[in-house]
Amino acid sequence: MRVRLRAFAGKRPRFGQRVFLASTAVVVGDVELADDVSVWYGAVIRADLNEVRVGRRSNIQDNAVIHVDTDAPTYVGEDVTVGHSAILHGCRVENGALVGMHATVLNGAVVGEGSLVAAGALVPPGMQVPPGMLVAGVPAKVVRPVKDEERERVRAGLVHYLELKSRYLAEEEQEKELACLSDWEKLL
Repeated sequence: MRVRLRAFAGKRPRFGQRVFLASTAVVVGDVELADDVSVWYGAVIRADLNEVRVGRRSNIQDNAVIHVDTDAPTYVGEDVTVGHSAILHGCRVENGALVGMHATVLNGAVVGEGSLVAAGALVPPGMQVPPGMLVAGVPAKVVRPVKDEERERVRAGLVHYLELKSRYLAEEEQEKELACLSDWEKLL
């Protein structure tokens, strides 16, 4: 199975270097993924009504959805983790933030630098999460400042996903080489 890439309204996805797109990811329209971004299995990034930008070293985990609105692009900063099945819709997630599994961030919301959105939280439209804060709940409320050990776990998770991305890319290269060798052997 191949990654599904699609242009829309004359805009096509653009990628930096060493980007990993899992085979079941879908990327549509005015999407820009910077260097070392990874987009995992089942994730959908759909920029059909506005633009999506994802900064360097960020990871968009399995089944996450990133979408936009006509008046609301989505911006994901550098070193951001978007957890499994999270939804980002017309919002901004700043550098070093983490959006937990099954969390939702809605139109016009801003998740501040280094902040954590707890698993399952709903960040409502227009909410401004201050930098370095943990938010949780439905609707999300500021709980407390992010602890040093939480910040370190986020950093370790980023490193893990960068290493995993590199391993997947290396295996893809090996598969391509084996396919070429197999094709060559058929000619002999």
